[in-house]
Amino acid sequence: MSDVIIWHNPRCSKSRETLALLQENGVTPQVRRYLDDPPTADEITAALTALQVNAAAMMRTKDARFSDLGLTPDMDNDKLIAAMAAHPALIERPIVFKGDKAAIGRPPAAVLDIL
Repeated sequence: MSDVIIWHNPRCSKSRETLALLQENGVTPQVRRYLDDPPTADEITAALTALQVNAAAMMRTKDARFSDLGLTPDMDNDKLIAAMAAHPALIERPIVFKGDKAAIGRPPAAVLDIL
C-alpha cells in the first residue's frame, strides 16, 4: 500500500491533473474517493493539522452549498469541520497526504513539495 494518499474526485479536472502528476513522478497513491467514502470530523481535523491551515482554507467557500448552509469563512473551526463531515463536497480538492504532511493540489504542482 502506498504511503501517499489522495482525496480524489474524478469529476474534478484539478484532481485528475494532480493524480496524473503524481503518477508521472513515479508515485502510485492510495486513492480515496472522498465523496463516496467521506472523511470523519477527526480525519478532517487531522488533515487541517497536516495542511497547517484553518478549516475555511480547506473548503470550497465559493460553492453555492457553502452559502446555502449559512456558512462563512470566519466561523468557528468546529462548525466548519462538522459541515465538511456532513457535506464532503465542501472539501477543497484534491488533498494529497504523505506522512504528517499534506498539500492541496491547487495548482497540482503544489503537492510535489511534500513528496
